[in-house]
Amino acid sequence: MSDLKLFNSLTRQLETFQPVHPGVPGDAAKPPEARVYSCGPTVYNYQHIGNMRAYVFADTLGRVLSYKGYKLTHVINITDVGHLTSDADAGEDKMEKMAASQGKSAWDIAAFYQADFEADLARLNIRKPAHPKATEYVDAMIAWGKEIAEKHCYELDSGLYFDVSTVPEYGRLARAVTDDGEGRIEEVDGKRNKADFAIWRKTPAGETRQMEWDSPWGRGAPGWHLECSVMSKALLGMPFDIHTGGIDHREIHHPNEIAQNQAHECSGDSGARIWMHNNFLVERSGKMSKSSGEFLRLQLLIDKGFHPLAYRLMCLQAHYRSELEFSWEGLQAAFVRLKRMVMAVEKLEAKANPDWMSVPIAIQSRLKRFDDAVSDDLNTAVALTLLEGSIDASIGAHDALQMIAKMDAVLGLNLLALTRQDLRIRPKAAIITEAEIETALAQRKEARANKDFATSDRIRDDLIAKGVEVMDGDPLGWDWKLDV
Repeated sequence: MSDLKLFNSLTRQLETFQPVHPGVPGDAAKPPEARVYSCGPTVYNYQHIGNMRAYVFADTLGRVLSYKGYKLTHVINITDVGHLTSDADAGEDKMEKMAASQGKSAWDIAAFYQADFEADLARLNIRKPAHPKATEYVDAMIAWGKEIAEKHCYELDSGLYFDVSTVPEYGRLARAVTDDGEGRIEEVDGKRNKADFAIWRKTPAGETRQMEWDSPWGRGAPGWHLECSVMSKALLGMPFDIHTGGIDHREIHHPNEIAQNQAHECSGDSGARIWMHNNFLVERSGKMSKSSGEFLRLQLLIDKGFHPLAYRLMCLQAHYRSELEFSWEGLQAAFVRLKRMVMAVEKLEAKANPDWMSVPIAIQSRLKRFDDAVSDDLNTAVALTLLEGSIDASIGAHDALQMIAKMDAVLGLNLLALTRQDLRIRPKAAIITEAEIETALAQRKEARANKDFATSDRIRDDLIAKGVEVMDGDPLGWDWKLDV
């Protein structure tokens, strides 16, 4: 296999992956390990599809590491306390604000939206990582704060703050060396440096929060950045291999994590050896943001008749470090591409013997090109094209299915399990059932066979009125689709 090269945001260059825990060569009981931490969601609301791109990327990374033979430990934390409505150190906590607006407890809000997030992960065929909650580690966060407070922190009326001047090269990850680079951090009276951030936020006098704890700095809650340092060390050790997140985290959240790690470990080490960031999903109408009211979430795609894996494929079509523009036309094109692959795989499975998985692999050169692609900083766009080209009966159904199984284990499109029927998602607004469509189409087929074109046209027009596009002569053989 080719060496795995990954782009390290910290050095801004491709680096060959060298695991912190290399294992013992030749000892199957002690394989090389890969430990990955991904910044998880703040579970105060549904996740929009831009959020979910980060987890498709992290899952693809994990799948590539597994494909390369590493024992993978992957953690995605759940932020159920501490994240304010901006990256500032003052203001409302997202959990508390949503709880007040819905008349529920913050704990109930967290449980509901965490369950919805995990359902979205499953829909996108994202392998289930560990999901520790921030609230499970508050005592450890207080202990961490106590350990670094004397050398690196100072106390104000509003809480305990980290002095970024006490660690080397603060902001190196973001390359933010000017005040403009930290523009989203609002002023707090008494801060020594504009970029200083809260380790602990005191509950303001006269207020009571649903989520608050006693600490040496008063009753309150941890700062948002602290949880990731504490949880990654507790679950992965330090240093660990790879830390992932959206590119927005590269500017403030991750530099603050690194500062906390340097302070606690008494070294210049950043905590993770490699920091990786996926770029934004861009949607020109402005509905990507939760603040816009109705925003794009995975359930909306399903409600419009798209299978969730069409969105996964759409993400894979672009390199994770490139912006990806979302459009309904683009999603439809990805869906058609997925349909073509599913249908082609079904045809291969019909030709292959039941024991096809046991047939020796005779397609090493194609797999080598695929390995080269995913080893080149997860070049999924090229890998996807190679997968499509492998759905080719000319090389023999047995060998083709072997190759598809190996490639799809990395890309996660579930091609060996999906069927045409699975991909027929009935739009929520549809006023006709699939069974009614199939019955009408059978009647229309009979009418056409009898040259009763008046009846055939009447059935077609009735279906069109109900949102069904009759796809005569469709090269995919899809016959119909619902447009709502």
